[in-house]
Amino acid sequence: MVSAALLALSVGVLPAQAADATGAAPMSAVAERHRPALDRAALRDTLDAFHAAGMYGAFAAVRDGSARWRGATGLADPAAGRPMAPDFEHRVGSITKTFTAVAVLQQVERGRIDLDAPVGRYLPDLVTGERGEKVTVRMLLNHTSGIADYILPAFPGLLQDPGRTLDENRLRRLAPEELARLGLAAPPVKERGKHSYSNTNYILAGLILERVTGQDPEAYITRHVIRRAGLRHTYFPASPSIKGPHAGMYESFFGLIDPPRDYSTYDMSWGGTAGALVSTTDDLNTFYRKLLGGRLLGPAALRAMKTTVPAHETEPGEEPAMRYGLGLYTLKMPSGGWYWGHDGAVFGAGTWSLATEDGRRQVTVAWNLMKYQRFDEQGRPLPDPVTPALYAFVDGALSGGASAPAEGLRSAVPPVTAGLPPLVDRLPGVRP
Repeated sequence: MVSAALLALSVGVLPAQAADATGAAPMSAVAERHRPALDRAALRDTLDAFHAAGMYGAFAAVRDGSARWRGATGLADPAAGRPMAPDFEHRVGSITKTFTAVAVLQQVERGRIDLDAPVGRYLPDLVTGERGEKVTVRMLLNHTSGIADYILPAFPGLLQDPGRTLDENRLRRLAPEELARLGLAAPPVKERGKHSYSNTNYILAGLILERVTGQDPEAYITRHVIRRAGLRHTYFPASPSIKGPHAGMYESFFGLIDPPRDYSTYDMSWGGTAGALVSTTDDLNTFYRKLLGGRLLGPAALRAMKTTVPAHETEPGEEPAMRYGLGLYTLKMPSGGWYWGHDGAVFGAGTWSLATEDGRRQVTVAWNLMKYQRFDEQGRPLPDPVTPALYAFVDGALSGGASAPAEGLRSAVPPVTAGLPPLVDRLPGVRP
């Protein structure tokens, strides 16, 4: 059994910028223009090092202006020896939240949703009482609503026997209203007004979208966000299967599922508008480039999206290590650069997509072994070579140079892991 004390431990390193009041990263235009060109040999070597450190397999796409690099390393299916490929489709988890936030902000631009209106105005039969009056749409999108996550209530028994629980729920359908009610009924982790990452927020955002447009929210996002961005391999899955070529997606659950099991076939209704999307690394780079370049939202809506709150508590005088906007976060990598994007994790699959302020330089990386971290009998994290290797690849891809060592940097303290309460640190590869 995974204890609450074990889950509360820091297992990652994700330092981040202290953004200004609008959340804008202080990267100068001169620095952007003088970023080193793509070092293809270094990208190849550092991606291979991620596999050599213990990751089953990974694939990535990096862009700098018109220059592009794609690569893959390791195995898509360790038992069969099938190699990873750079054009695979992948479950991208909470990167879905950026798409949902864009859709909501489009409706804000049309005057049909007010970011500072109470949620009860749109969902009076679902979010009632004081929360219906005090929680705003903006609070849903930046995770300051105080509403709890639905993951553990939706997967009872997950902490006691994760393998059995995941197997039994592989083909289970969950309605968004059911997920919302589970989150609303659960005790809040933090008081309203403080950032506390919760998938329930984005299920509610999807239901608001449905209420004001009269359309299924996944259909609306497909038509007005995915197609508008020109994405060819991004979709909400209509079945538990992924349509295109893909890797196996292996869940270890911190060693409690041994050997790790493949959950690439899974009913993703449990993720919905919070985390169900399938995409590719190329598509995600295109999406974030167009978003940050102002091609999916107008200037005012994009400014609202990039207005951030601290994503965790700090000591007095200490800068927050991450700041969260509306479905988009900003952070500082070990070598010192500031970047925008999101990460995502589902059972067996992790993805991380980051870009420079202007969207010119980007990296998206996907991998297929989740919650590989281990803990000793006292619940303390054991040495982990995989996470520093992930950071080295991503940081080097964005900066054009070598990453500073990730070990020893102060960890962040926020959100949720795929199937765990919001006690484990925000770490690409751990949380959804």
